[in-house]
Amino acid sequence: MELQTKIITVELSDGTNVRVEATLIGDRKLTFQTRPFSEAACAIESLTKEIAETVQKVKPDKACVRFGIDIGIESGKLTPLLVKDSSTGNIEITLEWGS
Repeated sequence: MELQTKIITVELSDGTNVRVEATLIGDRKLTFQTRPFSEAACAIESLTKEIAETVQKVKPDKACVRFGIDIGIESGKLTPLLVKDSSTGNIEITLEWGS
């Protein structure tokens, strides 16, 4: 099944509207005009926090974390997508220790 994307409007916490390309997950029709970005931002914040806590546990001298998030729409809500399908992920963590 090919994923369908739509350009939707999301509202930031200060009221600013931004157009975002979102992937429709499931067979539901798009029935809303604007969604609050906080629906996705909360999950992104939690993911970032967990990665930071893990990095702090292993105590590298240097760390670089890069990840990309796609926006999906599932059951009428914004959903961050870290993995597009079962064979690809979009996260990279580099840890370095001095010798």
